[in-house]
Amino acid sequence: VFQVVNLDRLAELFPNGGQVGPQELAEAGAVRKGHPVKVLGTGDLGGVALQISAHAFSASAKEKIAAAGGTTTEL
Repeated sequence: VFQVVNLDRLAELFPNGGQVGPQELAEAGAVRKGHPVKVLGTGDLGGVALQISAHAFSASAKEKIAAAGGTTTEL
């Protein structure tokens, strides 16, 4: 079972962009440690470029992350 994180939450937690993975998400309180993470495309990144590593991404999340200048890496 995936823990889900939406794009608007990522933009809120990491407004300066950068590298984000399950460890950073757990430290920020967005997910529980040790569980697979799926990024969903709800909301907008507001132009924040994130290099996101997660276990799964929705198609819309991948598109929006790329459009904001970020990258996705499936673990």
